[in-house]
Formats: sequence, structure tokens, C-alpha cells
Amino acid sequence: MTGLLDEELERFHAEHPNSAKQYERARGSLFGGVPMPWMMLWAGGYPVVAERAEGNRVLDVDGHEYVDLCLGDTGAMTGHSPPEVVRELQARLERGITTMLPTEDAAWVGEELSRRFGMARWLFTLTATDANRTALRIARLLTGRPKVLVYSYCYHGSVDEAFAVAEADGSTVSRAGNVGPAVDPAVTTRAIEFNDLDALERALAHGDVACVLAEPAMTNMGIVLPEPGYHDGLRELTRRYGTLLIIDETHTISAGPGGCTAEWGLQPDLFTIGKAIGSGIASGALGLSEQVARAMMDQVDADYEDTGGVGGTLAGNAFSLAATRVTLEKVLTAAAYAHAVPLAARFADGVRDVVQAHGFGWNVTQLGCRAEYRFQPEPARNGTEAHEAAEPELERYLHLHALNRAVLLTPFHNMALMGPTTTDADVDRHTEVFGEAVAALAA
Repeated sequence: MTGLLDEELERFHAEHPNSAKQYERARGSLFGGVPMPWMMLWAGGYPVVAERAEGNRVLDVDGHEYVDLCLGDTGAMTGHSPPEVVRELQARLERGITTMLPTEDAAWVGEELSRRFGMARWLFTLTATDANRTALRIARLLTGRPKVLVYSYCYHGSVDEAFAVAEADGSTVSRAGNVGPAVDPAVTTRAIEFNDLDALERALAHGDVACVLAEPAMTNMGIVLPEPGYHDGLRELTRRYGTLLIIDETHTISAGPGGCTAEWGLQPDLFTIGKAIGSGIASGALGLSEQVARAMMDQVDADYEDTGGVGGTLAGNAFSLAATRVTLEKVLTAAAYAHAVPLAARFADGVRDVVQAHGFGWNVTQLGCRAEYRFQPEPARNGTEAHEAAEPELERYLHLHALNRAVLLTPFHNMALMGPTTTDADVDRHTEVFGEAVAALAA
């Protein structure tokens, strides 16, 4: 495979001279030569530099136009710059961006989020990370307990408590590569494996877990789906042991207009979301059950307004809420999902056909309009299994091969996302390119 990767690297460098020049310039002022460290993971050694993005197309500074199946790692799940959003935000810019005052959009967005996800009250943030951090504070306040339970190799943004994994003996340790944790994560966190109700009950039985922070399906180490009955057991056990349940739907909004919470009938105490709800404009939200909202109000010494660590100056600003309203009202609609979800199935079928034709033991998992392939015969049951199946060099070759043929995939795993403007032809182009790459590997 080394020879194949070298060939693709040579082609990438030859065909992207302007991106290379921009990267070299950026190295003089930007850490790693990129605006955000995540971008250092693009397969060519440096990212293509975007000139324009519209719908599910990206045009780079070298004139290449890409079919975008990354879509900003969910941030642009709506497609890039949806016309409805552009028109609304242009008008909003002329009427004020941030004022520390509510606009009419605030109540509309709260009502629509309640309709979709079933939560009684809402707070707005700029990111899902912000929403998760606030949710953890609230859970510790209301329960009087110190610990958070997470799943090994979960992802909840840059929340400190989430960078923990379970060892084989059940102990909790810091995840490899964790940057400067304030304390040993074992102090704040219990980590267990997803889909293991026995481990969940043992962890909750200590009586010191304030909340479980969970995606309905794990999404950042492949797509790890819950086994039948797992969510019923999770909800029953958290209630039995007096632990609050936080559901993070930032990625799993791919499942449908109401995410997995609506699709699967989940009943969280707190709910977090971000990224796609603002069509890429910084937006996040924290939903509260009626019981949680009442309990918060009963905490008369809690300073939610100023120094209590909740909120921020730009949270709930007029621009973000205008973006969220038009996104929910006109872009992330039931019709958009009816278009995109079958395309994810088409993508998954195409990948399966290719790997089966060449005798490769890989699997593909779909969650709504999101699909991902992994290099193991059966889908992983938990994050550790998924982590151990990773093959970074193989991923890099497949991603770079696709990039050189004008198809963008999420750089650090094999996720493809379908949006409102994705077409059958776009999916089939990926299948064609993927088939060429796998045939080269097989040869």
C-alpha cells in the first residue's frame, strides 16, 4: 500500500500548487499552518484551500471542484450556504448581529426545538461543547454528585470529562493524547463501554454519578449503533439510581428531523445539540425537561445570570438565532431527510458491493443520512472495538485517492454525509472512485 499512497501524494502535490503556496504562507503565522488543528489531518499533508462552497460542492484555489461528502463534519449538513439561509442572514446583518437582547426568533426557535425533541425549556449557546459543559454543571448542581459517566472513545466536543476511557480492569484513565487535563479524568469521570448494561449498573451503583452523557449512537469512532433494548435499559437504570441522562444529538441529528430522540422515543433529562442547526453559523442549544427546569429554579443560590459558569456574551445572539430559525424552518425539513436518507443507503450499498466483489472483510453502517465504512467484518459494539479496528494509513490512502478524483470525505474517519443537494450521481461517483481504489489494493 505504501507505493499506492506515494503515487497519490505525488499526484496531490502536482495538482495543488496554489494550496501548497497558501499553506506555506500560513505556516508563518498559524499553528500547524492551519486555522484549526483538526485541519492538519487532511490526507495530502496539507489541506486544499477553499475558494468557494455552495450546496454539496467545494471549489479550491487550484480550480478543482469537489463532490463534498464531508459537509464540514456535520456543520454543513444543510449543504453550504443554502439560499434561504443566505437571504435571511443578509437581511439580519442590516438589523443587528448581537445586542444582549432577545429577538422574535428566540421564542420561535425554542418552540420548534420543543416540537422536534420534546424538551420543555431551552438555553442557547454557540456550540454543542458549550451546551454540554453547562449540562454537566447543572447535573452536578441538582444531584449533589461529582462524577460524569461517559463511553470509551465517545466524542462530546472539547468537554474535559469526556476524554476518558475504560481499562480492561474497569478503571478509568485519560484518553491517549489528552492535552493538559486539569485533573486526572478518573477524578471527574467514570468511563464504561457502550452497549454493556451490566457495566452501566455497576458504575451507577456507586451512587456518585451525577449524569450519563451519551450520544444515542456513537459517531466519532465509526458509527456504533445501540443494541436492541439498550436505551430502555439506560433510561431505567439512570432513573433507578437517581442519575440524570444527557443526550447529545449534535451528530445523530442525521437520523431525522427530531434526531434519534424522536425516531427512537428517547426521554432525556437534558439534551444538547449544535453544528447543523445553524447551517454552519455558530449555534448550539441545551434542552431541559420540565422537572429539571423547575429544580434549577428552586436552587435560589445558583447564579445562572452572571458568575455561575452558564452562558456567554454571544450566546443566543440575533445572528445565530436567525440562522437557526431559517435552518429549522426551511432547510432541515422532513422533505430534506426524505431526500437524503435514501442516498446514504445508496452509498452504503455501493461500498458493500465493492468490498464484497474484492473479498474484503469490511462493514458499512448507516444512521439516517450518515454512513460510514470500517475495516472489520462486523460493526463494532463499542468504542474500544472501533478504535482497535482503525487503520490510519489505509484510511489515508482511500481518502487521498478520492480527493485526487474530486470527492471529499471526512479526513479522520470514513464518514459520508448526504445533504439536501446531494444527488444519485454524486453517490455513484464515490462508488466508482472507491471501487478503483479497492481494486488497486486487491491487485
